Amino acid sequence: MATEYGESYGFLDEGTRRHRLPAGLRAPFEARHWRELIYVVLSLPISILLFTYAVTMVSLGAGLLVTFLGVPVLAAALAGCRGFGALERVRARGLLDLEVADPEPLRMRKRGFMAWMGAVLKSGASWRSLLYAVVQLPWAVFSFAVAISFWAMGWTLLTYPLWFWLFPLYGGQGGIQLYGDETHRIYLDNPFEIGVTALVGLLFTLATPWIVRALTTVDRLMVHGLLGPSRLATRVVELESDRGVVFDTAAADLRRIERDLHDGAQARLVALAMDLGLAKEKLAEDPQAAARMVDEAHGEVKTALQELRDLARGIHPAVLTDRGLDAALSAVASRCTVPVEVQVDLAERPVPAIEGIAYFTVSELLQNISKHARATWAAVDVWRVENRLMLQVVDNGVGGADASAGSGLAGLTERLDAVDGILVVDSPVGGPTRITAELPWRAV
Repeated sequence: MATEYGESYGFLDEGTRRHRLPAGLRAPFEARHWRELIYVVLSLPISILLFTYAVTMVSLGAGLLVTFLGVPVLAAALAGCRGFGALERVRARGLLDLEVADPEPLRMRKRGFMAWMGAVLKSGASWRSLLYAVVQLPWAVFSFAVAISFWAMGWTLLTYPLWFWLFPLYGGQGGIQLYGDETHRIYLDNPFEIGVTALVGLLFTLATPWIVRALTTVDRLMVHGLLGPSRLATRVVELESDRGVVFDTAAADLRRIERDLHDGAQARLVALAMDLGLAKEKLAEDPQAAARMVDEAHGEVKTALQELRDLARGIHPAVLTDRGLDAALSAVASRCTVPVEVQVDLAERPVPAIEGIAYFTVSELLQNISKHARATWAAVDVWRVENRLMLQVVDNGVGGADASAGSGLAGLTERLDAVDGILVVDSPVGGPTRITAELPWRAV
């Protein structure tokens, strides 16, 4: 954590561009609008193809269910819809900048065509892809009609001053006809009417990008909801990832404990045994030297005991088990290099696992303050909000903490995420730093 404390458009670099025109005026000319318009235009023929394939194959499979042939036809229909869904995700990624993960893969216990067919028919992603192929057609027809109507009307009216002369020259009339009967006709043919027409076209042109954006928002929801992974599958992936983090963290803790024992207390105890052996040999011939060696060994014993106490405190402090978070965090705060105010407002204790994670989270944050924050004051608050345990550590140091820098805060984030926790860092350069952690509340 040592280094933690310390869309625009235009002609400049993407991150430093400034716009002279407001978003409403430049929207019709932005690349995003044209990509979204192309997406809407392409959706109509693609949806016709998808709908035709889905309805034909499903109808054929349903009709053949009286024979065994209906089942593989249905499986082929669903597999084809999954393939089309993959292409739709690619199209949404390229034109809508929408990143949608692949749905859960087929789960086959055995190999072979029968196992594959059963997996396709049981997969929820297959049926969601079929539903997408069916419901996209009516929406594509609607969005195509609305988008093209507004776009064509806007640019036609906006550019009317440039081409209205085509009517009298080739059409035999004075311009766009607003009204006509057997005796009376009204044309847009004088400068004022032409100007008003262009103004109306400008309004349509400026409104079209936002209308198209609203239409593609529905497309985004459909692609994300029907062609992406289900919530259950996403949750399973998260739990698998969290389980890996837990295993990695436990393995790292075991290696740390082994290293501390080998390099600390074990090495000191080996030296102590050697000193006592030498003292035993000198006891008869040089009692005074033996007494000095025993006295030195006594000091080594005290040091080894302190190291073992520190190591045990790092594994799980006894004060946390006996007296809870309030006393344990007060003990940690007393060892911090800056004054720390501790407030724990809990009517009951959480389960030991959550209590331990909360203790070590605050402990590591206070160690970071001691090492890197250059603060003169810090505070720790612990409280409960419904089914969440809240931790907040504040200091008046130099700030600049960043959980994405791959340091101590990143490790804390992974540990909290493994138990459905959250770590939020608010640390502007110059301070103050406010780090808030949320943990699930489970009472003893």
